[in-house]
Amino acid sequence: MHTDLISEMAQTAQNDFDFMFGSWKVRHRRLRERLSGCQDWDVFEGTSQTVPILAGNGNLEDNFVNFPGGAYHAIALRSFDISLQQWAIWWLDGRSPHRLDTPDKGSFDGDIRTFFARDTLDGQPFVVRFLWTKGKSPRWEQAFSQDGGVNWKTNWMMEFGSTLT
Repeated sequence: MHTDLISEMAQTAQNDFDFMFGSWKVRHRRLRERLSGCQDWDVFEGTSQTVPILAGNGNLEDNFVNFPGGAYHAIALRSFDISLQQWAIWWLDGRSPHRLDTPDKGSFDGDIRTFFARDTLDGQPFVVRFLWTKGKSPRWEQAFSQDGGVNWKTNWMMEFGSTLT
């Protein structure tokens, strides 16, 4: 019985990010400065391709980000821990190829996925939240909180549009 349950959980995990598999056009909206009270947004385009890894218990998202200050490549690495029933998401930016960001960890509830981590930016501690929204045009949103999650300030959104052929 225990083996059947683990197998069922693994199968569920293998399907959590299936909605992202493939190649996408991406519309980014990002605050110019974070944790500073800035209200100015940059809007720019990019592309993304997501493939399964780890026998379906993970995936790799390869991104081209056409950022106004200079285009770059980055990846999101996701893996699922069956025993914790929890995903972890890491970000690796091609501009800092030896710095893997603190993983955001979380789980799924219907079509909304919520992930959290503690991090710092320019010496300022904060909690980071990722929200994934499943759908025909998936959406990712990042927000920071400096008061332990009472108030959130969204600072980056990615809207995944039509799939590329």
